[in-house]
Amino acid sequence: MALARSRVAAPLIVFEGPEGSGKSTQAVRLSTRLRSEGIPVLLTRDPGGTAIGDKIRSLLLDSTSDALLGPTEAFLYAAARAQLVGEVIRPALEAGTVVISDRFVDSSLVYQGIGRGLTEAVVAAIQPLATGGLEPNLRILLDLPVGIGLARRFATAEVNRLDREVASFHEAVRQGFLDRAAADGTGWVVLDGQKAEDDVAYAVYAEVWWRLGSPLSAAKQRVEGR
Repeated sequence: MALARSRVAAPLIVFEGPEGSGKSTQAVRLSTRLRSEGIPVLLTRDPGGTAIGDKIRSLLLDSTSDALLGPTEAFLYAAARAQLVGEVIRPALEAGTVVISDRFVDSSLVYQGIGRGLTEAVVAAIQPLATGGLEPNLRILLDLPVGIGLARRFATAEVNRLDREVASFHEAVRQGFLDRAAADGTGWVVLDGQKAEDDVAYAVYAEVWWRLGSPLSAAKQRVEGR
């Protein structure tokens, strides 16, 4: 059965990356910068972004959830994503609001498909039900060596179940992201997450406007015309 798809009127921008890459920080900075220019923006995160999704997120990241099997993990991420897309992302895009998401489908394809050994094809098979075929207009990958990223994570008070995975898991995740970006260069931007926060923010902003200048301007004009 085909899933109903409605027309979206604004772009979806997704930040991806290994642990400690700075993607959450840069997602906030980009959303703040675009809003300051009169562009309507909704910032969210995957998993999470809804009351139901946040409960699933807590379960997924809690250190007491070590017994979660790979398939269970994959289905939980997809469930949270289905709620996020249906309740938050798609309505915002249809209303002409730019959506910036901290992670999306590619994280599942990499973390569960590669990191958990389920294969990308298996994990990809359950995504259409969660997203209704919605694809990001731009994926921004912040890349950095695993050791540096984990050192950043363990320097905070927010260390979670995934942070504690073995180094080989994190190395596989990082390479998985790089491979996906290399296979579809037009839909991805890869930036050095080791650089200073301000430098990364400038690079993100420049790439977003270069690649999505027209739809961003259109979103701003819709607001000004109301």
